[in-house]
Parts: sequence; C-alpha cells; structure tokens
Amino acid sequence: MSFMELLQAVIPTALFYSAPLIFTALGGVFSERSGVVNIGLEGLMVMGAFVGIVFNLTFSDVFGSWTPWISILAAMIIGAIFAIIHAVASVTFYADQVVSGVAINFLALGIGIFLTKQWYDKGQTDMVSQPFYTTDIPILADIPLLGPIFFQGIYTTSYVAILFAFVAWYVLYKTPFGLRLRAVGEHPMAADTNGINVYKMRYIAVIISGAMGGLGGAVFALTIALNFSHATIVGQGFMALAAVIFGKWHPLGAMGAALFFGFAQSLSVIGGGIPLLADVPQVFLLIAPYVLTILALAGFIGRAEAPKANGVPYIKGNR
Repeated sequence: MSFMELLQAVIPTALFYSAPLIFTALGGVFSERSGVVNIGLEGLMVMGAFVGIVFNLTFSDVFGSWTPWISILAAMIIGAIFAIIHAVASVTFYADQVVSGVAINFLALGIGIFLTKQWYDKGQTDMVSQPFYTTDIPILADIPLLGPIFFQGIYTTSYVAILFAFVAWYVLYKTPFGLRLRAVGEHPMAADTNGINVYKMRYIAVIISGAMGGLGGAVFALTIALNFSHATIVGQGFMALAAVIFGKWHPLGAMGAALFFGFAQSLSVIGGGIPLLADVPQVFLLIAPYVLTILALAGFIGRAEAPKANGVPYIKGNR
C-alpha cells in the first residue's frame, strides 16, 4: 500500500467516525460553557439514535432520499426536548448535575429499549432503507492529490460537522450571545448583576446540547449502525465528553479531539490494511479508542481549566 493509498483509506474513515463525536462534543461545549456539567451526552445520543432510526423507518416511503436529513432534524428536536429534563433538574431545582446527567443516560436507554420492544417486538429495530451514503463533492473531488483523499467517497455529514464547529466558535466568541453565555459560566453573579438572566442562558445552553447530542446520535445511527438496539451507542457520548475536556471547552479544540478519537475508532476498520498494524490482534484495535480516551484525559486533565462556575448551581440572591 502506497502512502497516498494509505491516506485515502484513513482520512475519509476517520472523518466518518468523527462526525457524531463532533456534533455531540459541540453540544457539551455549549452546556459546560454556561456552567452546567452534562454527563448525559451519552443518553442524548441514545435518544437521537432511537428517534433517527424510528423516524427513518416510519417515513422512508414518504420522504424518499430526503428521509435521513429530516430524520436528523427530528432527532435534534426530540434531543432538545429531552435535555429540558436535565435543565429543570440542574438549573431550576439545583440538583447535582452529575447525578442528573447519569439519570438521563439510564432514562434514555430504558425508553429506547422499551419502545423498541413494544413497537418491533424484538430487541432491535429493522435496518433502515434510507441511510446516508458516501458521495463525491463536485469540483473539489477533481483536485489532484487532495481530491481523492478529502472529497471522494465521503459522507456529507462529516463536513457539516466541521462547519458546525466553526459556526459554534463564531457564536461563542464573536457574538453578544456567546459573551453572555461564557459570562454565565465564569461568574454568574456578575452576569446577573449586569442584567443577564442566568437561568435563561443555562436553559438555552442545555437545550442546545440536547439538540446537538440528538444530532450526533442520529448521524451515528444513520451512517454507522443503521439500526437501533441497546448496543448502538456504547461509549460514544462519553468519548464526546472527553473531547470537550481534551479540547479545553473550546469548539475548535473539541473538534480536534473528536477527530483524534474518530481516527482511533477507524483503526478497527482499516487497521488490517495498514502494514504496521496488520499483525495487531483485532481486539486491541477495538479497544484503542477507549484506551486513547483515558490516556488523553490522564495526560491533559490537569492542564485543562474548566469554566469557573461549571457544575455549581446558581441560586439567585446568594452572595
């Protein structure tokens, strides 16, 4: 295998696995920048995957080739609504945000499995008939050298995810909304004194995280899994949370970390075709993403500084 062939195999696959992590990690950045820890990213991805698959199966005859796109919009809406549970618990009732997030994870998986059993009379749904397919990006795919590597046989969702990362960066760092959101996460009392509604901003941030988590879960289900079961989303949300921390709560940093974890996941698929990894047992390639996640956090967690009010409920009037 030549070096160019290696890049052509590695990069599209890494982008393919990174997209769901990027979407979900961006949601985590918004939530945690506002001061609300969101351990429930895994559950939000589960709910997004469930809704995306069920919607796709139900309406594929109605919407045709547009079905996967409309499915991820439905997953975003339901994910946003589902995240309100976490917002109510952590923002309104000052509950422990970690406990609330863990409850979201269990609740989403329980609802998904229960409804799957009720509606399909088995432990998993049918395979979707209208998933996302790989495509060549017009004009860009014809660029010598770069075209075959970056723009041929890729999923459109991969570049949509990267675009979303830059949009999230612009919103957080170049708009009044982003300034208010970051102020709420750093010093909510000072933000409140300046007329910013802390509760409103945190609600908005958590709802955005729900929409992005639902989007990430639906993209994963409609590009990788193609059905829903208890094992569709296994650790993806926690990898996205690790990407938030590894990326130092910055949208572009989270994107870079998600790309790194996506590359690690892709090794289990393409590792056999890489001469250096050809003799590595498959089990080691399968666990590589989780090991690298742990190593990344162990190496960088001490150097990453979270927003100062992250995880601290804000009770108006307290000084």
